[in-house]
Amino acid sequence: IPQAVMSMKDGKWDRKKFMGAELYGKVLGIAGLGRIGKEVATRMQSFGMKTIGYDPITPPEVSASWGVEQMSLEELWPQCDYITVHTPLMPSTTGLLNDASFAKCKKGVKVVNCARGGIIDEAALLRALESGQCGGAGLDVFVEEPPKDRVLVNHPNVISCPHLGASTKEAQARCGRDIALQIVDMATGKALVGAVNAQVLVSTFSPDSHQWIRLGESMGSVLKACTASKQPYSQVHVTSLGESLKKSSGFLSSAAVVGLLTEGPQKGPNLVNALPLAAETGITVQTDHKDSNEREVCVLEVSVNGSSYTAVGSVQAGVPVLLELNGSVFRQPVPLTGHLLFFKASNSTELLLSVTGVLAAAGVLLQSFSASTASSGEQWYCMGISSLLGDIGALKSLAKEAAQLTV
Repeated sequence: IPQAVMSMKDGKWDRKKFMGAELYGKVLGIAGLGRIGKEVATRMQSFGMKTIGYDPITPPEVSASWGVEQMSLEELWPQCDYITVHTPLMPSTTGLLNDASFAKCKKGVKVVNCARGGIIDEAALLRALESGQCGGAGLDVFVEEPPKDRVLVNHPNVISCPHLGASTKEAQARCGRDIALQIVDMATGKALVGAVNAQVLVSTFSPDSHQWIRLGESMGSVLKACTASKQPYSQVHVTSLGESLKKSSGFLSSAAVVGLLTEGPQKGPNLVNALPLAAETGITVQTDHKDSNEREVCVLEVSVNGSSYTAVGSVQAGVPVLLELNGSVFRQPVPLTGHLLFFKASNSTELLLSVTGVLAAAGVLLQSFSASTASSGEQWYCMGISSLLGDIGALKSLAKEAAQLTV
């Protein structure tokens, strides 16, 4: 359309030159199924497109509820007539569309990037356009803005804009309103939403808050490890107890969600975007505070497939510790640091000897041990170990459940 408009303004009437293609019946691949990916899917379905997608966080059943079938990228690339990306720019998404992924696509696939420059490898895109492997590209963003190298901008099969994704009168009015409201929230001590300097904000909390944030993230990580086979989560409930934690429930809930949703180094949310991401993935997060004169603790409860899992923790002498896990109260608080092995088993005199035997066979040293205060029935135990077990299945005959993680 832009080329046809320019042709008309040039005084021409060249109908044959500008033959298009229908969207109806075509397959659109959406990389990134957050809020924007969902909105794109809804709009393109109205054109009769089949929408498929990939997202490492949004559960498949959630995206299916708005008409997007999730699959791996390896499965997605060959099916797409069109591909659009709606992810943040981070190490795992930089160059998401590259020479290798273009080679797996249909010949003539068309791509759109209105997210962040660099998600599509620009050099690989140019090679795909030149070879015909990519039939066209719509680019609103670039690695360098404005781009000094104009080769993509000038390519006949590229339509480009100077990063206009939010350049509407309505969007700018909403931005101004949101900024004003955020300033009011900041002045009245309310939680900040949408801040880009999350790590800087963390440093503005009191030194004590740092350890409580670590506690929330670590407790989330523990429950994630202990429920790995039972996800996705449906509800997260964070309760703080103690006068000094009265204003802490906000960052404690964000920290807990960070621990629950983090997949690995640089593959998870931060304190600022954790709660919006949880909402997008269908997780309900509740926060609560109860006054207590006895102790300051954080209680994290998650619901998974109709079952509830709970962790209780605190900060003692500046160290985040776990006090309870799923009803098992530890005799000694578990410091949430290093390599930890959790397992659920019936109490017996041979249990500790048997588990340490498995560790020894794997060349893993036992550094600490905390048992439940209960003397009978199945209880949770925790061991601090020198390194993670290569095969946690080795504990299958000794424990009903087992999980390990590094905090």
